[in-house]
Amino acid sequence: MSLAVGSAAGTRNYVIVTLAYWGFTLTDGALRMLVLLHFFRLGYSPFTLAFLFLLYEAAGIGANLIGGWLATRFGIARMLAVGLATQIAGFLMLSAVSPDWVVALSVAWVIAAQGVCGVAKDLTKTASKSAIKLTAGEASGRLFRWVAFFTGSKNAMKGVGFFLGGLLLEVLGFRGALFAMAAALALILAGVLLSLPPLMGKAKASSSARELFAKNRGVNLLAAARVFLFGARDVWFVVGLPVFLYASGWTFTMVGGFLALWTIGYGIVQAAAPSLVRRSADGLSAEVPAARRWSLLLALIPALLAAALMAEVARPDLLVVAGLALFGFLFAVNSSVHSYLILAYAGSEKAAEDVGFYYAANAAGRFGGILASGLLYGLGGLAACLLGSAVMLAACWALALLLPERKVDAQRR
Repeated sequence: MSLAVGSAAGTRNYVIVTLAYWGFTLTDGALRMLVLLHFFRLGYSPFTLAFLFLLYEAAGIGANLIGGWLATRFGIARMLAVGLATQIAGFLMLSAVSPDWVVALSVAWVIAAQGVCGVAKDLTKTASKSAIKLTAGEASGRLFRWVAFFTGSKNAMKGVGFFLGGLLLEVLGFRGALFAMAAALALILAGVLLSLPPLMGKAKASSSARELFAKNRGVNLLAAARVFLFGARDVWFVVGLPVFLYASGWTFTMVGGFLALWTIGYGIVQAAAPSLVRRSADGLSAEVPAARRWSLLLALIPALLAAALMAEVARPDLLVVAGLALFGFLFAVNSSVHSYLILAYAGSEKAAEDVGFYYAANAAGRFGGILASGLLYGLGGLAACLLGSAVMLAACWALALLLPERKVDAQRR
């Protein structure tokens, strides 16, 4: 089912998808903080906490690939509804954890429930991002603005979700918070089912695994760059930074507050990215060089921070907070440009499959970053995590140098 470019129906559907994803992201951010704080309070080690999130990220790799195919085969709106329903199931599964269980059973159950929520997140994200390509049409200016606002506002909502998770844990407790979030998502699910055309985005899906993975050159290179971009964030964000700040004397509230503010600020910058990046009529010739410049600047920040930490500067926690605030600004622009470019490179007929492939790479990067975060922090503290981030960003920049600047080159296999 196609939508006329700039039509009222397209705008209406974009707004509905955005609002639905905002609600999903609020609960997803809250879930991360709920799990982190609840199980840390129960005595779980930082490495075990990192392990709890691994299946959440690993599940996203397969969920993005199959989600893109399913969205093409059955329609974007249906897959958005499936993602929301799966998240509700994950919340209810997680609520069944009992303090009376032995640690091994609790860890296994939480990992499995997190895996269900990881599938839900990436099914929902792939369907939502694909809807933007469909509703915005071929006008590159509108596409960049819409995807930047969608991505930026989503991440701001995730930051609010971090705060919401701590608040719900304080007021309702672990199980009560999960029930409240499941009820809220059920209302959002009902709204999606009642307001979106069920066949929106339906097209002929790839008929073989080879066809599904045989993406064009632009999509392949950008997906590889995305692996390193998001690995470079999570290698310090998920485990290294919270543990470092807590060890420096920060309270749980202070740590959670900083992570929330960082994510909200990151989302605001993402939404503003179109005003920071010069745009071209063809949608690539100015945007691709911008991706190269911004990724090179970003790579310098963790390298300089790591050097400062190894030099044992006074009040390293304040230096890290200031440095990572700058990192967040540069990272937000990079992420926004990449999110635009994947839609610019994606084909119109199978955009959901291309987006799913790209966000599978995104999930792979997060998985690798989380695993490396626990390992590197154990070897050399936050400085080692930041050095790992710098190396990953150098690889991201090198891949950006290969990105095609013309659509005719991007479509080559």
